[in-house]
Amino acid sequence: MAGTDTTLSPFPKDIALAPVIILVSPQLGENIGMCARAMLNCAVTELRIVNPRDGWPNPGATSSAAGATAVLDQANLYTSTKDAVADLEFVLATTARPREMVKDIYSTDAAAKEIRQRNAGGIQKCGIMFGPERAGLENDDVVFANAILNIPLNPGFSSLNLAQAVLLVCFSWLSAENPFSAQEIATEMGDTAPAKKEDVEFLLAQLEDELTQGGFFRSPLQKPTILRNIRNFFFRSAPTQQDVRTLHGIVSCLTGKRRRGQG
Repeated sequence: MAGTDTTLSPFPKDIALAPVIILVSPQLGENIGMCARAMLNCAVTELRIVNPRDGWPNPGATSSAAGATAVLDQANLYTSTKDAVADLEFVLATTARPREMVKDIYSTDAAAKEIRQRNAGGIQKCGIMFGPERAGLENDDVVFANAILNIPLNPGFSSLNLAQAVLLVCFSWLSAENPFSAQEIATEMGDTAPAKKEDVEFLLAQLEDELTQGGFFRSPLQKPTILRNIRNFFFRSAPTQQDVRTLHGIVSCLTGKRRRGQG
């Protein structure tokens, strides 16, 4: 607690909107607590936890948070990565491993600047995903991200524990220079506003249902892989709200014509 001014609120009100930190399947409660401590050091306060191995709440998290219990107290628990990112417009997945999918790769500095620009004036809500301690994020989690975040370290020894990774990413965000002021960003974006993840998921559910009825999935074994590739395409392209509405209309029109033809 050295250096902490206890007369001040740990939740500053005059700072840019911070990214949401999403811990996917964290293993140890102690590591979650240390992540909360790292977050609050950098004025990053919203924590989401997906399927913690040892359950939640966890006394180990509280003991290792070193006073950052306010972050833990308001942390939200989810049963799936899809639900944890549903209301976010831009998501980064931290991973150092190559993936079998095409996504942009950001360094910590580039990611921090991108988030600052997107968050200026509270226009877009961004999130950063971290995987479990032992193996990191799985492809089925990474697919929900718009891009990859790679922490540039010594390639001869780039091992980080979970809290260290969270601290590096959060500190990069805190120290990034914001090139835009809130007044220079138009807060009314109309139909060009990015679609929320949950809206894209609703579209994908409609598309999956119609593809199934149309016999597109010839092999049940291939269906999960094909759906993951389709989902990755949509999230990588970052559709707007208008894009999603237009695609809904296209799918409805095409399937309506098909059914009328069958009749």
